[in-house]
Amino acid sequence: MVGYDPRLRAQLSPQRRPPWLGQLLGWSPGPSSAPWTCSRSDFSFRLSGHVPAQLLSICFGAVQFASFELLTEAVHNSTLYDSQTAGVHFLCGGLAACSATVVCQPLDILRTRFAAQGQTKVYRNLRHAVFTMWRSEGVLSFYRGLSPTLLAVFPYAGLQFFFYNVFKKLLPPPTTAGDSAGKGLLGSLVCGSGAGMISKTLTYPFDLFKKRLQVGGFEAARAHFGQVRSYKGLVDCAVQIAKDEGVRGFFKGLSPSLVKAALSTGFTFFWYEVFLIAMRSLKQRQRTNGSPRGLEER
Repeated sequence: MVGYDPRLRAQLSPQRRPPWLGQLLGWSPGPSSAPWTCSRSDFSFRLSGHVPAQLLSICFGAVQFASFELLTEAVHNSTLYDSQTAGVHFLCGGLAACSATVVCQPLDILRTRFAAQGQTKVYRNLRHAVFTMWRSEGVLSFYRGLSPTLLAVFPYAGLQFFFYNVFKKLLPPPTTAGDSAGKGLLGSLVCGSGAGMISKTLTYPFDLFKKRLQVGGFEAARAHFGQVRSYKGLVDCAVQIAKDEGVRGFFKGLSPSLVKAALSTGFTFFWYEVFLIAMRSLKQRQRTNGSPRGLEER
């Protein structure tokens, strides 16, 4: 189970979890879900912005999971609430994702723009994109759409951790110790995928607002795709979509996003559990080898 668990403190203290664990969790779903970011058949186009996307995944995963561990531990130590309840995971998961969003927003902007620039390349590479945006649009261009991003990411990440917690507790306990690990990891994958799809569906309109605001000031590169819309802000974006595209406009592109959410969230929690099981086993072996009995056997 994710988050601080005092019952497992003797096996693996959260403070001892290495920082690269969150980085691996952030990186691992990337290759599986990257092709779903675009629907065109050209392979190079489907992987547009893949480098900033991977940097974003590494940074976001490291900050989010480290923050989540610290927040759940703080809840356990400072309040009367159980750190393993679904409500605590919703709050801590949302706050952890918000902290990761603030840190990683520039990389999210770069990823979105690389994927959105079409065949007419405005940016040659990552360094050129950074310098061009800095000179032409200013430093605030790296934080376009931050408000709707925070509004979307808090419930989205919170619901991910919430439903993952709920689904994991609904799983039947393993019948034997031998099949515990295998069934537990498969359950993590299924529970994570379900949590990702539900949370993505409930918060998708905010994700749509974020993407459309992020490509603001980028209309020249989007002309290749037809009609280009510009928005003054979050409220204007929502009003224009409702007026011009109707209610369905708030859920454009939902289907491929659900596939991506199922893959990325499912594998994120899957690898999280894999690494924790491996680290707990290593910790137990070290203790066994260091015990008096282990030294006698040597």
